[in-house]
Amino acid sequence: MNGTATGRLTGVGTGPGDPELMTLKAVRALAAADVVAHFAKRGSPSNARAIAQAHLRPGVIELPLLYPVTTELPHRSDAYKDAITGFYEEAAAAVAAHLDAGRSVCVLSEGDPLFYGSYMHLHVRLATRYATEVIPGVTAMSGCWSAVGLPLAQGEDVLMVLPGTMDEAELARRLADADAAVIMKVGRNLGRIRRALAKAGRLEGAIYVERGTMDASRTLPLSEVDGDATPYLSLVLTPGWSARP
Repeated sequence: MNGTATGRLTGVGTGPGDPELMTLKAVRALAAADVVAHFAKRGSPSNARAIAQAHLRPGVIELPLLYPVTTELPHRSDAYKDAITGFYEEAAAAVAAHLDAGRSVCVLSEGDPLFYGSYMHLHVRLATRYATEVIPGVTAMSGCWSAVGLPLAQGEDVLMVLPGTMDEAELARRLADADAAVIMKVGRNLGRIRRALAKAGRLEGAIYVERGTMDASRTLPLSEVDGDATPYLSLVLTPGWSARP
């Protein structure tokens, strides 16, 4: 919406990892931005910035937004909720300071900004106050199923997108109700996800994709993945299309 300040906020989807999957509109926005903000775990590089690096203009102001916690605290705990809420408030204030100074700010988001993206926490805090635009990006799930050539859903198939952080019994129940499923937020939840798929009778045919669309990507049946933890950039695909090979 149009706000009273002169700065403009843009949420920019950088896509699933391959820089060539960024949209032309995203590239143009970055070329014109005064400030580029990007999220990262403290002490680690920003995945979204790495994807967009070639399109950052020389001299652009960069605003790193560094998470205070990621996996150190249980995500349902009050301590985690307090820490992460405070972080988003501070991040929104840092972005707003540039907007109030009349600068255009692009906030990078892996995949799509409004699909499991951190950008949305800034959007709900700032979009009513400043001129705002969201540039969609290719999601991780569509990038992954395209990279491995896996038809996922067709006709009247019901597709569910599920976070791997869900309670195991609830995850199994939802998987049993779905024709096709994408399980996000795998990471340390791999053991829970594998057990839930087995309970739902869906382990056979589930495909694990790690760093899909990137140079170091890896794909194999979930039943063949060792251990109970995976890298952050991973997900599980459970196809529903009956004509799949």
